[in-house]
Amino acid sequence: MVEMDKSKDKSKIIRMCGIEPESIVDGPGFRYVIFVQGCPHHCHGCHNPESWAFDGGYDMTVNEIFEDICGRPWLRGVTFSGGEPFEQVPALLDLAKNIKGAGLTLMSYSGYTLEELEARHDKETDELLEMLDILVDGRYDEKLRNLTLVYCGSENQRVIDMKKTRIARREGDHGMVIPYKSGFDFEIKI
Repeated sequence: MVEMDKSKDKSKIIRMCGIEPESIVDGPGFRYVIFVQGCPHHCHGCHNPESWAFDGGYDMTVNEIFEDICGRPWLRGVTFSGGEPFEQVPALLDLAKNIKGAGLTLMSYSGYTLEELEARHDKETDELLEMLDILVDGRYDEKLRNLTLVYCGSENQRVIDMKKTRIARREGDHGMVIPYKSGFDFEIKI
């Protein structure tokens, strides 16, 4: 069993729309998917419109969610989805620290682009971005819907390998964004 870091405030609350405890479609490997409640984007054709209202859903503590994750040793990682995860950065950052401490990968969806998130110049947002392995960014655009894409629904969205992007940027290419490439190099034909 993974020990939780007791130095962090575990009483932080995440407003939840739901949980998918064993997903194989929301990132690589078996994933625990957290659907947060509240989204300002209201994308036409959104997969989760029930997650839009900020006063909807229910509350869970970081501790409750992390304990549930730890009870599933077969998981490869955790995915933050929504709603808009970057509207709940403080609590998700706290959870992310525990997830990474447990050796799991971390992926997040966001209707904001990476550049919009970076433009916040917010320490906690930057710290959460630093912990991500994969970021799927950009608002869903129903006019650009493409069912052959991996991990996203419209062609304007990017699936970003955050680790490779951070390395490229530290080496001097500050605007570089490296796309995520799965270990399975194939094209889906429908």
